[in-house]
Amino acid sequence: MAKIQAPVNKNEYYDVTFEDLTHEGAGVAKIDGFPIFVENALPDERGKIKVIKVKKGFAFGKLIELHEESKHRIEAPCPIYAQCGGCQLQHISYQGQLDFKKKQVEQVLSRIGKLDMTKVKVHDTLGMTEPWNYRNKAQVPIGEREGGLVAGFYQKRSHDIIDMERCLIQQSENDEIVQAIKNICEQYGIRAYNEEKHKGWLRHIMVRYGLVTGEMMVVFVTKTADFQHKQAIIENITSKYPQVKSIVQNINTKRTNVIFGDETNVLWGEEYIYDKIGDVKFAISARSFYQVNPEQTKVLYDKALEYAQLTGEESVIDAYCGIGTISLFLAQKAKNVFGVEIVPEAIEDAKRNAELNGITNADFAVGEAEVVIPEWYKQGNKADVIVVDPPRKGCDEALLKTILAMKPKRVVYVSCNPGTLARDLHILEQGGYETVEVQPVDMFPHTTHVEVIVKLVLKGTVD
Repeated sequence: MAKIQAPVNKNEYYDVTFEDLTHEGAGVAKIDGFPIFVENALPDERGKIKVIKVKKGFAFGKLIELHEESKHRIEAPCPIYAQCGGCQLQHISYQGQLDFKKKQVEQVLSRIGKLDMTKVKVHDTLGMTEPWNYRNKAQVPIGEREGGLVAGFYQKRSHDIIDMERCLIQQSENDEIVQAIKNICEQYGIRAYNEEKHKGWLRHIMVRYGLVTGEMMVVFVTKTADFQHKQAIIENITSKYPQVKSIVQNINTKRTNVIFGDETNVLWGEEYIYDKIGDVKFAISARSFYQVNPEQTKVLYDKALEYAQLTGEESVIDAYCGIGTISLFLAQKAKNVFGVEIVPEAIEDAKRNAELNGITNADFAVGEAEVVIPEWYKQGNKADVIVVDPPRKGCDEALLKTILAMKPKRVVYVSCNPGTLARDLHILEQGGYETVEVQPVDMFPHTTHVEVIVKLVLKGTVD
């Protein structure tokens, strides 16, 4: 078979019109139907590009100059936006970001899910009034440069740390504490971890912040269990920042870019800090999965309650329940809720959170959702409503088969990955469910990520 020649060549220049964005936020131009992906370009813009890499079915280009700008183009407010890999959409107006995320969801539901989009209502993306300073957790890598410590996020497509004093999407309280700890550690001669040489000590500083309570947790992620000047550093932090209620050390001895190791020890204060979403209070440990945008989490969970249509008589299963965040919201309106989660520590947190809120109609089990829920079904247990909030890889096939066999009246699907969501919706629709409503929620402004919540009903039942 003859090799198909790409209609573009590396290092050559082309005038193009951009017609779309990739799910990573790059502009898409086409020459004779051949797609070229270009960072910092927006739909409806015209400009000159230089092709920098040609692959079998696509190419990458660099934007040289714009001839015509999009109405949604703005100046990114972050001074290190061009270097930092944390945000991808700051050069797009916020309304433009919300429109992009809705379109992204519609496209994957149609292309991957094969859904009839004339019958599926995709709502406008629910955004924030003030889409800045929303992240309640900072995980900041630490490095060294010219003898001093640097704290910041990684440069795009690298592990080079960009030193910074503030991040516009972080809670400002987190920024302040991270900088203070960096300076304190520098004062005591603490060495940063070097991942290439696998030497040094301080790998990451993590800070968690309770938006409602104002409580803070500091986590030192270190290569070894020793801690030089421990007492002095702790006293320095706690004397200046009384809102810090917990100081924790996590030890990660492995040569890996995974942040956390297996061992976690409380150095000072409590094991948990507390926060609230709506009327539900949560205990949050160093390793707990807790949504980083609590304001939008309330929006998301309110929508989950709306889609579940609970009257107080329903049995609900919450697959992938984590520390019980959605489960406890549902328990306020359901007869009973059964949550399942593979991480034992998360289930202990879920039980503690139920007790903390005086919720007695929620039970939690440790295990894989695709193993535990089919076993429940074999034992004759059924649910009126099933809520799934899986990881990015989506639901396991065994779980989807059990949902189809159990036939709950409604399924509420919460997803952080529109692609795997679309794949799973196709399976559920083939098995007798109808996708009724789809609500994108902007949990992560200025990034390409979008959370989606979907209401499905069993065909033949009254909605």
